[in-house]
Amino acid sequence: MIRNYFLRHAQVFFYTLGQLARAPVATFLTVAVIGITLALPAGLYIAIENVQRLARGWEDNGQISLFLKRDLSDPAIEKLSEKIRKLPAVSWVDYVSREAALAEFKKLSGFGEALGALDRNPLPPVLVVHPAATHSHPDALQSLLKDLRRYNEVELAQLDLEWVRRLYAMLDLARQGVLILAAGLAVAVLLIIGNTIRLAVLNRRDEIEIIKLIGGTNAFIRRPFLYAGMLQGLLGGILAWLLVGLGLLLLSSPVHRLASLYGSLFVVENMGFMATLTLIGTGGLLGWLGSRLAVGRHLRAIEPR
Repeated sequence: MIRNYFLRHAQVFFYTLGQLARAPVATFLTVAVIGITLALPAGLYIAIENVQRLARGWEDNGQISLFLKRDLSDPAIEKLSEKIRKLPAVSWVDYVSREAALAEFKKLSGFGEALGALDRNPLPPVLVVHPAATHSHPDALQSLLKDLRRYNEVELAQLDLEWVRRLYAMLDLARQGVLILAAGLAVAVLLIIGNTIRLAVLNRRDEIEIIKLIGGTNAFIRRPFLYAGMLQGLLGGILAWLLVGLGLLLLSSPVHRLASLYGSLFVVENMGFMATLTLIGTGGLLGWLGSRLAVGRHLRAIEPR
């Protein structure tokens, strides 16, 4: 029984595949429209993922500068440094003495002679706190900054990663926009498949009437149309994956050259295995659903005369 069930489905599958192959131009045009429609949100999704991966590399360089009170002794600073170093959110702590800070400031600012006329060193000692990799997200850094500000020895705590927070907010907005766009384009795919199947049903109207006259059920008649919609959706998903891969391949060289100018080893990544399966599977599911909706509606309108 089960063997016969799968055998009938296999026969319908290969019959439908042959039907599509016998109309290559119409099949190609439908698959091309579906592929381009699916490639747009998929390409935007991959672009956002790559930008977010690049942002993770930037935020890993984030650090918190703690400007300490100028009258702190070296033992007190060492004790504070050791206390901060033991925090789970902290990877390591660098100490910049007042003398080292002044020497670096003279070197970088160009006001060496003017600073030499001062009676005393105006710069405070600084602890540079490097967060652990697990706490490098902007929200986690902001929480760590709040904790570090509570120490009495700290005069000022500064985190220069507000732009990363803005970038994440923009990425979240872009991700929501892609989801809305994907939903709209999914409806477009349903309409494309539905219209294609509608024309196929109307072209085979006489055949469907004869099948119904000899006792053929709607499920039996519907099966090849469902396979046709699903196959076109799957082929459209594969084409979308190829288009996204081609676009990333064309962009990889310019992106690599741009990254190298900034001393970065960033490389554009293609869709992963699960993302690829999701894209192709979504194409097949939309094809099946669009076909199901179209066939169900039109089969009810076709009755033997």
